Amino acid sequence: MSDAVQAITRAFAAAQAGDLAAADQICQALLARDPSYLPALRLGGVVAAELGRHGDAIELLSRALARDAADALTRTQLGAVFRLRADRALQAGDLAAALSDYDHALGCDASNADTHYNRANVLHAQNRDDEAVSGYDRALALRQAFPQAWLNRGVTLSRLARYDDAIASLDRAIALDASYADAWINRGNALRAQDRDGDALVAYARAMAIDPDAAFLRGTWLHARMTVCDWDRIDEALALLAARIAAGEPASPPFPALAMFSAPSILQTVARTWVDARCPERRDLAPPEIRAAAGRIRIGYFAATLHEHATAYLMAQLFESHDRDRFEITAFSYGPRTGDAMRARLVAAFDRVEEIGAQSDVEAAMRTRAMGIDIAVDLMGFTRDARPGIFACRAAPIQVAYLGYPGTMGASYIDYAIVDRTVVPASQQGDYTEKLVYMPSCYQVNDARRPRPEHGSTREDAGLPRDAFVFCCFNNTFKLAPRMFDVWMRILRDVDGSVLWLMEDNAWAAANLRKEARARGVDEERLVFARRVPLAQHLARHRLADLFLDTLPYNAHTTASDALWMTLPVLTCIGESFAGRVAASLVHAVGMGELVVVTLDEYEARATALARDAQALAALRDKLAASLRGAPLFDARAFTRDLEAAYRAMHARRLAGLPPDHIDAGEAI
Repeated sequence: MSDAVQAITRAFAAAQAGDLAAADQICQALLARDPSYLPALRLGGVVAAELGRHGDAIELLSRALARDAADALTRTQLGAVFRLRADRALQAGDLAAALSDYDHALGCDASNADTHYNRANVLHAQNRDDEAVSGYDRALALRQAFPQAWLNRGVTLSRLARYDDAIASLDRAIALDASYADAWINRGNALRAQDRDGDALVAYARAMAIDPDAAFLRGTWLHARMTVCDWDRIDEALALLAARIAAGEPASPPFPALAMFSAPSILQTVARTWVDARCPERRDLAPPEIRAAAGRIRIGYFAATLHEHATAYLMAQLFESHDRDRFEITAFSYGPRTGDAMRARLVAAFDRVEEIGAQSDVEAAMRTRAMGIDIAVDLMGFTRDARPGIFACRAAPIQVAYLGYPGTMGASYIDYAIVDRTVVPASQQGDYTEKLVYMPSCYQVNDARRPRPEHGSTREDAGLPRDAFVFCCFNNTFKLAPRMFDVWMRILRDVDGSVLWLMEDNAWAAANLRKEARARGVDEERLVFARRVPLAQHLARHRLADLFLDTLPYNAHTTASDALWMTLPVLTCIGESFAGRVAASLVHAVGMGELVVVTLDEYEARATALARDAQALAALRDKLAASLRGAPLFDARAFTRDLEAAYRAMHARRLAGLPPDHIDAGEAI
């Protein structure tokens, strides 16, 4: 025993001196002679952990505890090793292994706030948000001054749509560390989700003052400014953002960039940068199996918007029109389970609805694979509540982007994008990571079963002058760029007594737009603001307007379809990017190409001329009303047949072992 004591003493000295290899060698020699020698089990476990051999460390410390179950220090050390191994598993994306090890660590030492915090992070990554909040609460009960836990608790509460609680949690993080930029950013995100855009802008501005180089903050901040129509030195800010994007910096999320830039190449760079940083392809996962050709093709539609939402309004009839002899249609829903009429209609339209909101991206992808989905269709892209991480895990052999996001996703794992030759000319194919599926008419499907309500109110009810010429634009306020507003104000000055009817997204935007009108010599009373109302009421009020004026660089999309459906002419100037060419596609698809112009000078002249020529405008409205009856834009059944032909062509290429390629849906099999 004296030899063993001397040897373990030398091992302790070596470990303290940093010579872990020598300490490890001595412990192994001692345990070879006596596998139950407790000092060697304890020290050997600690040294093995320091050397990164976590499995060996756990085995040795567990054997030590088996000899002396009351040894609190060894139990704590074992918990620390489980934590280290869990941290490594978490970094590698092995959430299940990380969670198991954190559970073991807490079994050894339940008083460690960091372990509770890291375990909650795993639960958050698994979309087990209620459990994650409880985990953060346990960490905070042990350590109140834990700003990271308050932050992540706030982020998780936001994902649960508990925004007031989220803001309170984020405020606790900020109270502990006023320079915590991430807390300010996420406070802004929670405020924006509550439509408190002005307050959100204050939070983003604080974050910018603290860390102007924070990942993706600058574009988020500018998007908030555009939402409230704060245009002070906006051109300078946009030029700086463009320079950072061109330099490859993570300067903006993809969606805000659509309303800031026209060049498709810039938008592709933004998307690729976002994907590389936030949702890169999971190359550690084996590819999904390719099913045999027999049976129906299985299509999975993924969305958070399967309820009363613009995407659902457009797509409902497509889901209902799929050929069930050839296709099996599944919805993968990760949004709210509402009880509204649209939700009920959609549930009835699918063969089945799979709820994946509580699953991690990997779990959702693996569930999709297990169901044998052949083609997974992402309806969200980079819009709010999107989950591109599911597609980064390769949920299906073929993955398609459609409708929600008007541009390239810049992701290697998205094989196809559904477009048409107006929104993406052949000359722009190089600006898309995806192969393009060209629909014969317009890429946007529309539901011909939507209502076409009669007048629901008078102009007086809407706050409009009874006899004025009413220009309108019901686009979101972030689409209202200064250059476009300059044109609109010149049109108002040229057309006596006319007014411009805009959507009031927020009070800050309305106040700023009135100020901008005054600065351009236009009486602010000539701007009239409409509040958001239920769909039928919104559609009906289009009958009170005379001409819809579109925006650049981001057009009206569903908003333009609504106007055309209600026989309100839409004047649009075709832009450079997908987002800036959608209205032109829609207008052409109802046979009204004379309402598409190519320059803003022509746009201004056409708007002024139509406002002065009541007969010409009436003829346009009559033509539009007559065109709707057979317009491709509102023929969802024909659109579905063309889309199904594209799906069959994609599937056939995959079965033949061919890579994705551009497809003309009108000529597909």
